[in-house]
Amino acid sequence: MTFKESICSMRRMEIKLRTPLDMHIHFRDGEMLKLVAPVTAHPFSAAVIMPNLLPPVNDLNSVQAYRQRITDAVGEESFKPLMTAFFRDFTEKELIALQREVIGIKLYPDGVTTNSMGGVSSLRDAEPILHLMEDLDIPLMVHGETDGFVLDRENEFLDIYEKWAKKFPKLRITMEHITTEEAVKLVSDYENLRATVTLHHLVLTLDDVIGGMLNPHYFCKPIIKRPEDREAIMEAVLEAHPKLMFGSDSAPHPRSAKESAQGAAGVFSAPVLLPCLVQFFEQHNALKYLQAFVSDNAKKLYRLKDVPEKEVTLVKEPGKVPEQMGEVVPMYAGKALKWSLA
Repeated sequence: MTFKESICSMRRMEIKLRTPLDMHIHFRDGEMLKLVAPVTAHPFSAAVIMPNLLPPVNDLNSVQAYRQRITDAVGEESFKPLMTAFFRDFTEKELIALQREVIGIKLYPDGVTTNSMGGVSSLRDAEPILHLMEDLDIPLMVHGETDGFVLDRENEFLDIYEKWAKKFPKLRITMEHITTEEAVKLVSDYENLRATVTLHHLVLTLDDVIGGMLNPHYFCKPIIKRPEDREAIMEAVLEAHPKLMFGSDSAPHPRSAKESAQGAAGVFSAPVLLPCLVQFFEQHNALKYLQAFVSDNAKKLYRLKDVPEKEVTLVKEPGKVPEQMGEVVPMYAGKALKWSLA
């Protein structure tokens, strides 16, 4: 290294993150899995893998088989897939078998999002399973939306969260990818509630989706909301709310499935997550709280002790987001970011 290069290196601003965790991500399967899994496995120590494949990952054998396919896809990266199972009418014996294999069970109301057909059609009928999960201390993860008007679906589901929080006080319930001001308020009201927050719900509003020309690559479920909802989520995250943790909900689809007459829901944010989060926290003078959001809170809430230790360095050097990765268009495609992975 020359003297000039040494001086530039000394002046370079960088930030180190310990054991980054993505607590909600979609890897899909087949060739898509091989494309997207390494993108997450390189900077993250672990990630919670969602089970809504076709057919769904909903028993011991399918959980183990999917974990092996993920392990094969990420190769030599130091990374742990935290597996989940698709909620169904489990027996106690089946739940006991899954107990050591999964970080939680993911509940989808029937038809509310991608590959959720065959989800729960009667929330009341689901309660005996919730009781078993409470007894076995298996966390519940919920895509909390009704089938009402699209902007109101999440808030309409909050009564269900509150009911279950009261009825099953020892059941640890994660409100996945919350997007509204009311959801932020509810998570603070009950000891057994916690929530994940995505990057795209922190930085975008509905104007970014349909305010000008339609951007199908920002169409997702739950849909991106109003500015006041984003502000409420931002405020809670930037104040280091201890019950909020980062979960990207990165959800890849081929470009042909997004740019079509019936576009698929999902934002492929995995390639930009940590650079964008550092940029976001820096903009709001809150870098000291980033470590808690991307790792520490989740480790406490899920009692994680056996994820790989990893230190990731990000540098304040511009980097351009690819226009396309394989058949998938990433979030901020073609745009320049201020921070990059070292």
